[in-house]
Amino acid sequence: MSRPTASTSSIEGEPLRPTASAAKAREPMNVLIVGVGGQGVIMVSKALASLAQSKGYQVKQSEVHGMAKRGGTVFSHVRFGPQVWSPTIPKGEADILVALEWAEGLRWLPFLKAETGIFICDTKRIVPPFACLNRRPGAPLRYSRETPAEVRAHVAEGYAIDATRMAEELGNERAANVVLIGALSTALEFSAADWEQALAQFVPKKTIAVNLDAFRLGRNWIEEERTAVDDAEAPLAHIPAPAAAPYNVRLEITPAWCKSCDICVKLCPERCLRLNQERIVELAQPEKCTGCRLCELLCPDFAIRVHLDAVAKEVAAMPGAKA
Repeated sequence: MSRPTASTSSIEGEPLRPTASAAKAREPMNVLIVGVGGQGVIMVSKALASLAQSKGYQVKQSEVHGMAKRGGTVFSHVRFGPQVWSPTIPKGEADILVALEWAEGLRWLPFLKAETGIFICDTKRIVPPFACLNRRPGAPLRYSRETPAEVRAHVAEGYAIDATRMAEELGNERAANVVLIGALSTALEFSAADWEQALAQFVPKKTIAVNLDAFRLGRNWIEEERTAVDDAEAPLAHIPAPAAAPYNVRLEITPAWCKSCDICVKLCPERCLRLNQERIVELAQPEKCTGCRLCELLCPDFAIRVHLDAVAKEVAAMPGAKA
């Protein structure tokens, strides 16, 4: 995997980087975590709040659970310092903005401090299936078109990280939020050991090892970017466009995890799913499935994964070949 690039800005040559110790001199340190339901926004905020509290800071945390059903906007305010009065961060006062999804990161940019704020964002794009009438990959989308290069001009220090792909290479895509925690950890003066101890309390016990690897990967990635030569013309990262090449849709269904809730069946835009005689979801009409991933996003038990398998070029080039 080619490593995404990052861009930082500074004043008089010094990096603009708030630290945990800065919270002692002013009140409070403001960290805003945003994303989409199911990405682990709340876990990130709880780990940070717990760590700050363990170090003797007064901590206030405010979060929105309403869309945590998966697919909707989720955000969490974390404020810590010697004394904190309000649990919410005013617009333009966030020291650090951590975004687990690209469009959500852009939506919350007005909350970041213009002069010194740090923007840490996963390049993952979760496009709502109903953002366009044509739900096939490559179709025009009602999704933010801003590029990382354009965003760079509006932040003091910015990092666009392909955290999801990094986590996939570790064997657990859901550890992407911990990759971002690793990136966040470099902006605060808590030790790596303290972060790892806090993480171990909030991730599933069976996934501690892979999550610690994800944390170290994100931390090392940021540290390498900060020591790299700054190229003023380089974009923060490249966000690939939706796949336009021929593809076949493949649903990976784990029957043991399906609880027969019927959510995916009722909300499938193409009506191509059904429950079989054992009340387990199955793809009844494969030819209708567009791979929109709505079933995957809505499944509360992670029983469905949608794969878009590329069609071999030589097959796709044949006259009359169908994707």
